Amino acid sequence: MFVDPKTGVEKKIVVSVDDGIRPNTNLVDLAKLKPAFQKDGTTTAGNASQISDGAAAVLLMKRRVAVQKGLPILGIFRSFAAVGVDPAVMGVGPAVAIPAAVKSVGLELGNIDLFEINEAFASQYVYCLKKLGLDPRKVNVNGGAIALGHPLGVTGARCVATLLSEMKRRGKDCRYGVISMCIGSGMGAAAVFERGDF
Repeated sequence: MFVDPKTGVEKKIVVSVDDGIRPNTNLVDLAKLKPAFQKDGTTTAGNASQISDGAAAVLLMKRRVAVQKGLPILGIFRSFAAVGVDPAVMGVGPAVAIPAAVKSVGLELGNIDLFEINEAFASQYVYCLKKLGLDPRKVNVNGGAIALGHPLGVTGARCVATLLSEMKRRGKDCRYGVISMCIGSGMGAAAVFERGDF
């Protein structure tokens, strides 16, 4: 429902097409895109996430409160790490934040079953995978921000919702998951989650 702020009239709106899909995109046009950051750089609008609309929410509470209210416990928030790296290499923060968050809860990268790493840029995502030696089959298994969009201010919650839903879908063999994202000015953040039914 849409409510016109001037008149107060409610109007039903049906969204039937994703605004982010560009069906006429082709390799020839992508090759013509100009670099975004450096004159001879390789990051362009074609291999970067698009700013998109989105809404997501994450509800945190004590287990006993969730049980009292009869709410499902999708995951347990185990740890969080925020790090700073050289701002000249913005985007690589997850490569430092992920190991910090994982170590702080007494785990190793090999203990993590799924990763949801925000793909601000394809190069940044690939760098983080290679630097950490992650199995691509365990990362962004439903597509990342290049496919889904990057709703600023909502991306973290979107990553949590995507991760916990996939962990639930996979069942008890999927115990631990990590979300991470780069942040402007050389920051990175990561969080470790455990399934709620362990």
